Amino acid sequence: MEEVVRARGHEHVRAEHASTFELTTDGWLTPAGDCILAVEADSTPAEFDDEFVAACRDAEATITATFEAAGVEDVVTGRGHPELTFTGDRSLVGRTSEYVDGRTVMVDADGAAADLDRKLVTALSRGAPLTATFRVE
Repeated sequence: MEEVVRARGHEHVRAEHASTFELTTDGWLTPAGDCILAVEADSTPAEFDDEFVAACRDAEATITATFEAAGVEDVVTGRGHPELTFTGDRSLVGRTSEYVDGRTVMVDADGAAADLDRKLVTALSRGAPLTATFRVE
């Protein structure tokens, strides 16, 4: 089961945050947003399919985020959590911790923004379109 989110990079993408990654529906980004990978996301957790959300609420679920831009791909794997609400209507966040809020789409991720392939980050900082595919098993 999967959800696909399309967004675009931005000149201020730095992807230096050590514990999270984020996609936002906002059309802008300040240099302080060091976890944000892309702007103008076309979907948010609140819009994800109910069946996908239910599957992500299983603590044993494996959630994989595949990021692709300008021919470069990177993957982050995390897990589900019973307290995931998927109510965020502005952005989505993957976390290396177990912290959960309405924007959280995975916890215990094996990577964050700072861990992503720097070629991918460079493409995003040049405004490349991003496809983020979230799969739950």
